[in-house]
Amino acid sequence: MNPRVQLRIDTDDIHTKQPDFFAQFDVIIATELDFAMYTTINAACRIANRPFYAAGLHGFYGFVFADLISHDFVIERSKSNVPSATQETPTRSIVNITTKKENEKVIEMVTKRETYSPLILANTSPLPEDFTRLPRKRRQVTPLLTCLRALWEFQKLSGGCMPTFSRQDLELFTKLARDGHQELKLDISTLDSEFLRTFLQNLGSELSPVAAVVGGKLAQDVINVLSVREQPIQNLLLFDGEKSIAPIYPLHPFFPPEVENAMPVIHPAANSIPLNGDLTLQQPIIPPSGASV
Repeated sequence: MNPRVQLRIDTDDIHTKQPDFFAQFDVIIATELDFAMYTTINAACRIANRPFYAAGLHGFYGFVFADLISHDFVIERSKSNVPSATQETPTRSIVNITTKKENEKVIEMVTKRETYSPLILANTSPLPEDFTRLPRKRRQVTPLLTCLRALWEFQKLSGGCMPTFSRQDLELFTKLARDGHQELKLDISTLDSEFLRTFLQNLGSELSPVAAVVGGKLAQDVINVLSVREQPIQNLLLFDGEKSIAPIYPLHPFFPPEVENAMPVIHPAANSIPLNGDLTLQQPIIPPSGASV
């Protein structure tokens, strides 16, 4: 234990906590809870305007979900002769650019803004078209996404309980998983009985190597967010320890765009360039095309 870190333990029921309780923290991380508890804390964090993370482990599998509401961060890159598009993805935009010289090289300091969705909406949102347009892309989507969603839906129906190996629970979980897989427009062949069995067998267990990987990714992202550096998780990271992969899926509700193909550009300059005269937050309109991860 780090002696310079002060720990405060609060054993009160989290349901009794008002949003001002969460407002005293820089970031909130919720781990190993059921779906209802995650969404309750997430809603309170949004009211308090505090970044929220949810994370959990299930044996060889783990996840990290991020809802940073609206987060600005800075990246450094060499100056390009190609003008930058202000809207890079449906959720990420460039809000200003400054330049500096280092060793006779011109460096751009690019401030970007990511807009997030709460877990309760992300959990029912479709995959971006980038992941479903081509058969090859659809086959690459891990069935862990489907199984995690099915688990959360099962918990909603069962009062937070995990599925057991009873016939009733197995049939319900399998139905939820298959229905969810089809809703995501994924090939049913990628959700086989072997993966379903393995996922259920891993529920409620913890493996130290998996905890180290998932915890490390979560910790690094929190550090980046607090230091306002680098691209944060947008918005669901899934870790499959059997395949050693950790894909990130941007899951957001679909809103038809009012104006399509509107991609203005900005030209870097020596001073800060506000794109719209101010930095007022607005509800984003998320077009049907997805963001590359």
